[in-house]
Amino acid sequence: MTWLIVGLGNPGSTYATTRHNVGYFVNDVLAERVGGSWKKHKSGLADVIEGRLAGERVVLGRSRSYMNESGGPVSALAKFFEVEPDHLIVIHDELDIDFGQLRVKFGGGDNGHNGLKSIRQSLDTGDFNRVRVGIGRPQGRQSVHEFVLKPYSSAERKDVPTYVEEAADAVESLITRGLEPTQSAFNR
Repeated sequence: MTWLIVGLGNPGSTYATTRHNVGYFVNDVLAERVGGSWKKHKSGLADVIEGRLAGERVVLGRSRSYMNESGGPVSALAKFFEVEPDHLIVIHDELDIDFGQLRVKFGGGDNGHNGLKSIRQSLDTGDFNRVRVGIGRPQGRQSVHEFVLKPYSSAERKDVPTYVEEAADAVESLITRGLEPTQSAFNR
């Protein structure tokens, strides 16, 4: 059985270092672990890497469209690689979790996250695995939209690599150990 691991983010250099792209960061770490490089998928909607991770067949994916249009590319990849929703792992930023924290879960709503909303609509289900990487909420009067599309602060940047590696570890754990042991190990 193949696992489809999708890191959410926005394409292009404008968004490359933003909080909203933490899913891309995690998938880049996984790409190094798999030993692959990103290639445009036949659908033209996503970039993919096929390989093995923790002994299992995986497809790493990232949309070539913007966050709020993630559903079409994810659905296309799931159909092409014949991946059921229970073997889909979506990695995304989460406002309601403090920076540096991580939560793994299966199913649930979209909690206002437009990428998740798009995926849920395209798959007609929310029953897939999620690795939720905390970015916290904006301070003061800064809008959420502005906050997620800004780069990490200089204080945060030094810790981002550690948290990204931990999220990649959580993905591997989901594949090899399953949901409950992964939640016990990573949810704090």
